Amino acid sequence: MNVLKNGLVLGAIVSIALVSGCASIINSKTQKVNITTSNGSKIVANVDGKTVQAPGIVGLDRSRVEKIITTSDANCAPQTIAPSSVDPIFFGNILIGGLLGSTTDYSTEKMWKYDNTLIISCK
Repeated sequence: MNVLKNGLVLGAIVSIALVSGCASIINSKTQKVNITTSNGSKIVANVDGKTVQAPGIVGLDRSRVEKIITTSDANCAPQTIAPSSVDPIFFGNILIGGLLGSTTDYSTEKMWKYDNTLIISCK
């Protein structure tokens, strides 16, 4: 009887692992990113419709699309690109054989990440 019960528990755990993505479990919808300037000056910037003080931390919604940080400060670049990349956590799906988990991570966009620190170039 214990063998059957243990088998059911193990089967449930494996099923959950296969249908849920590693990144979807570990990553939140947003990623905290430190935005700073190359010269240390304080500026106001905009990203995803949010105003942020730089240096400062902003929560970026994870997406496969790069983010564009803009500023109207005359001493700084008007735009800074924050490219997205695949979070290494996503590859946990391959290790455990979770094809469905990969699909989950892709559909929730939690498989993407940005650099932890983004630097706006300033004079």
